Amino acid sequence: MNKVILMGRLTRDPDVRVSTGERQMSIARYTLAVDRRGRRSDNGEQTADFISCVAFDRNAEFAEKYLHQGTKVVVTGRIQTGSYTNKDGQKVYTTDVVVEEQEFAESKAASANNNGGFAPSDRPMPAAAAPADGFMNLPMGVEDEGLPFN
Repeated sequence: MNKVILMGRLTRDPDVRVSTGERQMSIARYTLAVDRRGRRSDNGEQTADFISCVAFDRNAEFAEKYLHQGTKVVVTGRIQTGSYTNKDGQKVYTTDVVVEEQEFAESKAASANNNGGFAPSDRPMPAAAAPADGFMNLPMGVEDEGLPFN
């Protein structure tokens, strides 16, 4: 069985591209910083693994629209390995988590309060406060079937 469950924060905004060919498909790549449980560095700081994730189609479109640097998410997927030869003729091995499901791991208000777990960015924080129930307001026209909730 090849099943991965991760919880971490995006290290930067997703890189989203659209494939060319007969059937166009959105592909989003992002890296999750996942804390190592119970492990601390020599100076007492929490250590993390940086895990490459790739999402396709609707998952990629969701990532492009709603995920950004510092967003805490839970990702379920599978590990996929591969290799290619770079322009210098060296063989490069890759390991990615192919995203099957992704969902927010904290409310919008909690994310704003701790600034996404990252140092302040150049991006201004939204001025509007989150609703008291912790759920974000969705724009008109968003279909329920495309949201990552049960």
